[in-house]
Amino acid sequence: MGLRISSWYLMAVRCEPALIREEHRVPMANLPILVFSGKCQLPCTVLGCKHKPHLWMSGQGGGSGPAAGLLPSYSPLHVSCMNVESLKSIFLDKKDKSAGSKDKGKRVNESLKSIFLDKKDKSAGSKDKGKRRLVVKNTRPLDYLLQIKFLSVEPNTVVLSWGCPQRLEGAESFRVEWKSSKAVEGCILIKDFHKIEIDNLQVGQQYFFSVATEDEDGNLSEQVTASVFTESVRVSLSDVLSRIGLEDQYDNKLTLSTVLEINHDDISENKLETAKSLPDTFLKRLMMLNTNARSVRCESREVDTDKNNDINPLDLITALFLCSDRFLQQDIVLKMALCQFAVPLLLPNHETREIIMNLWSMREIVRIFRPSKEAFIEVNCEERIVNSNFPLVSFVRLGTTSLSKSQMLNKLLSNANQYHDTFYHRNMLCGDAPRRISDGLVEISWYLPCGHRSTDKFPEPLAVANLRGDIRTFDKQFSFLCQTSAAVYIFCDESETDYFNNPEGKDVKAKVILISSAQGKTFTLKTMTTEPCLKTTIVTQKKKTDAELIKALQESISKMLENCPDKVSVVNLADRARWCGILVDEDSDECHSAWKNAGKITKRIVNTSKFKDKQLTSQGQIWKKLSELETESWRLRKVGNQNTDVYRDSLKIKTEELRRTQMRFEMTSAMSTFLNGVVTSEVQRCYFLKWLEIDLDTVSRNKLSALQDQYKELRQKCPQDTEKIVEIDRQMSVCSLRLDHFFRECGQLYECAENLPEHSRQRKTMEQLPAQCAQMLLDGFPLELVDGDAANIPMKWITKVLTELHNIMQSNSILKVITIIGAENSGKSTLLNAMFGARFAVSKGTCTRGAFIQLITVNKDIRTALGCDCIVIIDTEGLKPNQMFQDDYSHERDKEVASLAVALSDVTIVSVSRDNCIEKDILETALHAFTRVKNVSNTPQCHFLRTNMSVREGEERKKRDKELVEQLNEVIQNDTWMKKANITKISDVMEFDPDTCSWYIPPLWQGTPPMAPVSANYSEAVHALKKQLIGDLKKSRERVDLTHFISKVEHYWKGV
Repeated sequence: MGLRISSWYLMAVRCEPALIREEHRVPMANLPILVFSGKCQLPCTVLGCKHKPHLWMSGQGGGSGPAAGLLPSYSPLHVSCMNVESLKSIFLDKKDKSAGSKDKGKRVNESLKSIFLDKKDKSAGSKDKGKRRLVVKNTRPLDYLLQIKFLSVEPNTVVLSWGCPQRLEGAESFRVEWKSSKAVEGCILIKDFHKIEIDNLQVGQQYFFSVATEDEDGNLSEQVTASVFTESVRVSLSDVLSRIGLEDQYDNKLTLSTVLEINHDDISENKLETAKSLPDTFLKRLMMLNTNARSVRCESREVDTDKNNDINPLDLITALFLCSDRFLQQDIVLKMALCQFAVPLLLPNHETREIIMNLWSMREIVRIFRPSKEAFIEVNCEERIVNSNFPLVSFVRLGTTSLSKSQMLNKLLSNANQYHDTFYHRNMLCGDAPRRISDGLVEISWYLPCGHRSTDKFPEPLAVANLRGDIRTFDKQFSFLCQTSAAVYIFCDESETDYFNNPEGKDVKAKVILISSAQGKTFTLKTMTTEPCLKTTIVTQKKKTDAELIKALQESISKMLENCPDKVSVVNLADRARWCGILVDEDSDECHSAWKNAGKITKRIVNTSKFKDKQLTSQGQIWKKLSELETESWRLRKVGNQNTDVYRDSLKIKTEELRRTQMRFEMTSAMSTFLNGVVTSEVQRCYFLKWLEIDLDTVSRNKLSALQDQYKELRQKCPQDTEKIVEIDRQMSVCSLRLDHFFRECGQLYECAENLPEHSRQRKTMEQLPAQCAQMLLDGFPLELVDGDAANIPMKWITKVLTELHNIMQSNSILKVITIIGAENSGKSTLLNAMFGARFAVSKGTCTRGAFIQLITVNKDIRTALGCDCIVIIDTEGLKPNQMFQDDYSHERDKEVASLAVALSDVTIVSVSRDNCIEKDILETALHAFTRVKNVSNTPQCHFLRTNMSVREGEERKKRDKELVEQLNEVIQNDTWMKKANITKISDVMEFDPDTCSWYIPPLWQGTPPMAPVSANYSEAVHALKKQLIGDLKKSRERVDLTHFISKVEHYWKGV
């Protein structure tokens, strides 16, 4: 049962009865009354009749006003001109209720003297009786109450409940008292209720509540106490979302495809004029890995404008997470981690009063590090971060502090000469703006050592959590951190430490260290224990500077890491979060079902090579032989002296025989599960593909990483040992198992399905696949265009998928193409991902094989200006140097893929290496590709870029550009094949202006990984390149849609 009490009418308690005005009367019989001090100075309506001034209360905040309370319903005759003590007797002495109206007044006065007044007070005059205090005599302990629980805490209202002792006999009466830190008190005696709502409290104040049982004689039990802070005044979530233009996205979530859309910001320099432009600007910058993405502010803001009008970046990030779907959240977190930003762990939603733990959104983060114990053998650890068991160290604050906790954390986590703002803080742009919706946010980041003692701050990895806001206001988040952390560091002022005198209800498993400050001038570290009693122990002397405090914290954490059994993964944190009543983002039926389906596939994988042979039967050697026959049918490399038509007929017979063999393969259990996961709802399909992608990476990562390390080492130290290098490259192909292999199988099954009975279940399933795959392209998944292992295009499959995509886009599929070719391991896929937010594979141990396409849509507002509805991005396999080829066909394959990419593109990027020997070979292959398509396609605009090279503007850049032109012309002049094609200079094969088409991309990392963020110079160079590429697309006059693109793919693939 619950009871609502208005505290404005229930203030100033001191055990004196209250009167009730008519408009606030609660007509419930036998309810106890609220008591308060003072006499009434104004006329008011008492119990239904007009009454002379009698009582007055001290109002909240120094004001005054008539008081109201809960009284039984009595006739006005019984209260005529009675003083306060008489009223007590009326409502507390049950025997008087049966008396006649004439005699009750007399008995009330006698009862009043015997019950409420001590002996000294009985002789007092009637003038003083109204101000006397209640004296409770002969107090004896009753049964203890159970713990107080706060069911709701609002800025002005608190709802609390308490348990009732089982052995309580008779009527259940409870005395509830409360007071604030400003000593304004309230009290009420209630009966038969275990819950009460008290409103009209002060905003942002700490209130102390106590409840005790009271018997009929006024005896009280021991009090149960608890305290809570009322919330600060906050702007509603809807107000913030409306201000930044996201009000519609709270229900209709943002998706990755909409964020990656090419819009006005990509074709012109738009200023941040309003708050509504902040979300798009932040996301665009983040997708390009700009480490300044969080520092956004409207440029129209005047210098003297109140900072309260700014949007705190933490509010912006919180709003975007609440307005993004799960897949966009995952991409945002991945990009934030690459920028070394702290990412949301516990996300508050002040509208629904819910807290959400982000586990799913962190699933894609993979980090490489080297703990001290592995450093001497030079072995790296590569782990998916959510599965890594690290000690969790949490940092929180109590009250307000003079220093910035987050800035101190940044200094603590930054390696020497490599400071980085992992956690946003008050001294950054708009960091001092009020946080309206992000208080209660818990962020997490990780410190990962590189294995060099001179660089590493800590020898072992650890996770670091940071709670935004006061722990008194966000008790659930604080409790969660106390239960899961190895250590909790609490920033507080010396004057606030009394808060810890009442640790009831806290399940503290962590080691607790107070960082107490004396007026912000000195800092002391103290360990705090609660068992068997509260105790603090000073562990450091007073520290006067930030540097001294940082050193003390570093020593404290390092000591804890020496022998820390309390390690936890983010996955394990989710179990505790559920126990604490915190929601977990993975706890949906779609996500859980997709995870189970993906697990049915990956649990079968022991050896990736054997798995592919047994479960992906339609590809492998049989598909390679089919590809060779198909390619030979139009290349005719081995025709010799045979009749061409007879030779082609023999190839066709062999092809048909292989197809019949392929058709005899039954649908495997792995592919059956895969098809069930793909042919389903859009959300379920996206979850399934993500889970499968994650699980496959986990299965093959260790083997592939080791092979990749060997490959790079041999390429650098023994480039002449080509046999070993080629063998390792072959092993990498054999061990690799990604989504591409499953879709390759789909392509083969689809091509075979046309020979199945028309109404067979398998055929119907296969006929649905192209449409599903087309939708995946729109959702941001890449599609394999050229199979890198078989060096072929499954033309029927690609044609049907792109035709379905054309239909889904309602024939609005005018497209332009950007392609990248160049040296392997030169960062081509990483560059495209940074420029366009693409999802080409970049994890360690994976190299692009063949060619992949990804679709980027164009916003309707700029389609006319750009001349297309979408942009197709083509990522290609890295070109190898000449000494790496074992036969002419492998060399030809490189040239064929590069030539196809160039022929299809409106703009081509050529990525070259800094190695002069390799660079010459790459330039030769690129020029051959342009020469091949010279007569069959429009010559695309070309941009040459050198990666991992910073060149200053001016004379140095001009010198480098001149060297590039000379090098290109030298390759042309020395190449016999190009001379036969009448190519004598660079302008004969491509449009190339060294002033606008020569680029130098700085190194990706700013410092030493794994703690290094992406370089701001890298992001700026990529942004400038993207602007130039889109400008080139605007100049391109060719307008083709997807149906014409399909024809070009087939035509050029056969032509090159």
